[in-house]
Amino acid sequence: MLNDKSVNKPQVRPGFGRGPGGHGHMSGMMGPKVKTKDAKGTMKKLWKYFAKQKGQYLLVIILVLGSTLLSLVGPLLIGYGVDVLTAGKGLVDFNKLFTILIWMGLAYLLSALMNWVQIYVMVGVAQDTVWQIRTDLFAKIQTLPLKFFDSRLHGDIMSRLTNDVENINNTLSQSATQLIASIITVLGTMGMMLYLSPVLTLISLIAFPLGMYISLKIAGNSRKYFAGQQKELGMLNGFIEETISGQKVVKTFCREEKSLETFSEDNQKLKKVGIKAQIFSGFIMPVMSVVNNINFAIVAAVGGWMSVKGMITVGVIASFLNYTRQFSRPINEIANQFNMIQSGLAGAERVFEIMDEKPEFEDNAGAPEITKVAGDVNFNNVSFGYKKGITVLKGVNIVARAGQTIALVGPTGAGKTTIVNLLTRFYDIDEGTITVDGKDIRTVEKDSLRKCLGIVLQDTYLFSDTVRENIRYGRLESSDVEVENAARIANADSFILRLPEGYDTVLTEDGMNLSQGQRQLLTIARAILANPAILILDEATSSVDTRTEMNIQKAMLSLMKGRTSFVIAHRLSTIRDADEILVVNGGEIIERGTHKELLEAEGFYFDLHSSQQRKIS
Repeated sequence: MLNDKSVNKPQVRPGFGRGPGGHGHMSGMMGPKVKTKDAKGTMKKLWKYFAKQKGQYLLVIILVLGSTLLSLVGPLLIGYGVDVLTAGKGLVDFNKLFTILIWMGLAYLLSALMNWVQIYVMVGVAQDTVWQIRTDLFAKIQTLPLKFFDSRLHGDIMSRLTNDVENINNTLSQSATQLIASIITVLGTMGMMLYLSPVLTLISLIAFPLGMYISLKIAGNSRKYFAGQQKELGMLNGFIEETISGQKVVKTFCREEKSLETFSEDNQKLKKVGIKAQIFSGFIMPVMSVVNNINFAIVAAVGGWMSVKGMITVGVIASFLNYTRQFSRPINEIANQFNMIQSGLAGAERVFEIMDEKPEFEDNAGAPEITKVAGDVNFNNVSFGYKKGITVLKGVNIVARAGQTIALVGPTGAGKTTIVNLLTRFYDIDEGTITVDGKDIRTVEKDSLRKCLGIVLQDTYLFSDTVRENIRYGRLESSDVEVENAARIANADSFILRLPEGYDTVLTEDGMNLSQGQRQLLTIARAILANPAILILDEATSSVDTRTEMNIQKAMLSLMKGRTSFVIAHRLSTIRDADEILVVNGGEIIERGTHKELLEAEGFYFDLHSSQQRKIS
């Protein structure tokens, strides 16, 4: 990924000196803004995933229905048993009682078995659903434009892929079936209560609206704080990720205390919003328990009075009180699971925020591939701005013939990297045209365009894999022999063979167990293996010593041979032999010519060259 140097970077947090995610084109953006939450919209999007496995979900619903209905039989049989015990004035019909107990045991046993099966099925279904969501989210991230990553904390994006998706998984596997069972239990219990005593049913429902009203009021505040908790967690993860990645910078500038201070502030914010979320959600269970206990006492008192009056039997009271508990239990369970439900919904919303992002510009329908590229590149009156109304490049014209080397020089922020960003179509131009071999790059398939480009950056990136596989990343189908040949051409073979396992040495993250020069040589070998027609070298030697620079220069000359090359360089000594040098300043090309011609003109380039010569001397 190319870091642009032609616009302001995002605001730097008081930790160490990088902005959000370590890259930036969009000034002042500190990660994603939390949009107004839309529970219904989120549920609709989740439903699209549920519908893909509706057969399994239907099976789960049937099992939950069977298990719940069987559990409703138990209290009724308890009432029958109580009536058997109290009906015979001391003479108990033990055969009848024994039969009731057998049926009760079978009902509870079969209910437990069906409950176990539905849990087993639901866990698998939930994992499949979450696997699909995670796959789609990662695939979506691959389609997003560069500016998306430049304007967000990388740790926050990672948090959505991990924490938020896992919250969805927990909600589906543990709370979804509970919700279904609770609804069936409430409806079934209501029917049994009406069957036993409509009067007691009416009395038991008096307190129910009060409990639901209180729960809904608490839920509204709770959900808001859970959304805030997920946001703060993503921000904290982002700061942790960038601090660990930049640990050398932290220590170099003695910013350990400052980093700890910033971490403590972010951690404190997460703690505060987490406490509020847990407190509000925790209110629901005690409130419902109080309401249910009051309700239970009222039903018991009225039921006792009705029994004395001969209106109902003791067995009916026993069954009804069990159903009263069973009626409130699913509501209590929903309250108990509310934390997970809210956390899952908040996580799903954050996931779908990325899903709803506009992808990188799509190819035009039927866009042809660009193949057998000679390497002629033409910028015709190109203008571009990262933001509307702010122009970064103005009327840029460049002509590069196949095999030529074009050097771009100028002060930081002049627009050099923006030019190559446009050539690679990381961004699309606002005005003008860019052609490769006479074809407008906006009309050809962008993947085929990028395959004919090779990029070597100042900031190297290597993966946590072997040296061999890091080089092979340039062309995945290449053989081991081709990989090793590319390393030899890049002058990397000698140091690779000195590594503990040679080409099979596993590199740490970003190749930090190698020197900067060694990492750069590996990226050059990777580019050689890719065999691009057009090469982009973005200050590839600016961060190494003079001797290492000479080795890299030799490798670069081998890489550039026969290829159209665009070289961005601060050290003017490295581009003396370029076919044409373009001096960029303020988004415009203010001078152009060979090294000799520009020195003779005694303009901007002459001043740059003279200042570097004075520094050397």
